Amino acid sequence: PRAGNMAAKQHPTIAMRPAQSVLQLDTDFPRIAGDVGCAETYLSDIEIIRIKAATVAKVVTNRPQDIEIGPFESALSAARGEVIVTSCGFLSYWQIHLAALTEKPFISSSLIALDTLSRRYTPDELLILTFDANSLTAAHLGKHKSYTTSILGLPETNHLRRVIAENQTHLDTGRATKEITAHVAAHITPKHRHILLECTNLPPYKATLTAQTGLPVTDILTLIEAKRAGTVHTDFL
Repeated sequence: PRAGNMAAKQHPTIAMRPAQSVLQLDTDFPRIAGDVGCAETYLSDIEIIRIKAATVAKVVTNRPQDIEIGPFESALSAARGEVIVTSCGFLSYWQIHLAALTEKPFISSSLIALDTLSRRYTPDELLILTFDANSLTAAHLGKHKSYTTSILGLPETNHLRRVIAENQTHLDTGRATKEITAHVAAHITPKHRHILLECTNLPPYKATLTAQTGLPVTDILTLIEAKRAGTVHTDFL
């Protein structure tokens, strides 16, 4: 027994590396299954690193160059996950800068999928659904500035938008689902062939959007799964 105890001390259990690290904004609103910051979204363990003082109001801005990026840089260096992502698509402006600071796959936003989607779809064939259309600008789209015409924002009265903007602690998922699908359905045209969800809080509604519109959907979870197969629960792909 004594020898066994000594062996245990000499060979401590090594903590498993999480599948991914999420650099999460400083928020308290509910993150339901399908949200990038919800553990139930994934088949493997994740690490959540909350970025202090990085509120929605400070990051969802039409001047992304003014975002205080230092705390994200520090979190990036401390992240243990095999893949590192952020919880807000408005950080796409910083993709190249932050990706250069790590050897791990880094995903700032689903908007980086435009590198691929732009080769398949024209601006009028792609609908980009965002949290706030007035704040999502050409600066967030990088070299794909022509896709500003593809942007559709959630109305200010939309339940999910208000929950996020006001950092409310209650989310009526049934209401959110109905409002989001009705809003998208009202703006889909015969030309649309694909939907890109900028907001990382929108993937929980992806299945309903696909059923309503018949269109394929790309989001932050699509990109995570492409970088590390077997990470995202199949219900959300």
